[in-house]
Amino acid sequence: MRYHKIPEETVRRMPLYLRASLELAGQGADRLSSRQLGDYLGLNPWLIRKDFSYFGDLGRRGVGYDTQVLISRIKRILRLDVGRKAVLVGVGRLGSALLEYGGFGRYSLQIVAAFDRDRKRVGTTIGGVRVEHADGLATVKSRGIDMGIIAVPEQAAQEVANTILKAGIQGILSFSPRHIVTPRKVKVITIDIAMDLARLPYYLSGNRK
Repeated sequence: MRYHKIPEETVRRMPLYLRASLELAGQGADRLSSRQLGDYLGLNPWLIRKDFSYFGDLGRRGVGYDTQVLISRIKRILRLDVGRKAVLVGVGRLGSALLEYGGFGRYSLQIVAAFDRDRKRVGTTIGGVRVEHADGLATVKSRGIDMGIIAVPEQAAQEVANTILKAGIQGILSFSPRHIVTPRKVKVITIDIAMDLARLPYYLSGNRK
């Protein structure tokens, strides 16, 4: 199903709802209300109901949401109802940590290939993934991979993005603070830890909302 005119902020919150639902299910919650989710996430229940309303009937007023059904629906909304494969470019400290991270599976996500130019890393296996030389990035196209993770130095980010786009990647998660230029149809999500950390002083000064 294709959804139209969904606010970007709503899309950003859907993974939060999925994570909360998974965690509450693990605590034995068979049903959830917007108030429970709101208390758990520190969000207004009205906002949660509004977000869910964009995607049809996810629950019933006064009854709430069947937890497993809600998890299934959110996964379908996020296109996580089938396994999604990602390629990682850059196997330094950050890239290695990503390969060893065990939390992707709960969202049906898997890093299935990793590339680097450092010959000391090429051929090693980290988190069950064998590191290949970056010269072989073109082979990604034949592996059914449509998501790319960039964990390379800032000055190399654009070149890497260009290469993986040619290899069929349609969405990029970048840990480089540099702005990456791509065709409009390609979604780029940038994680800039320094920029996020720079927001904290604002909240520490008493601006909590």
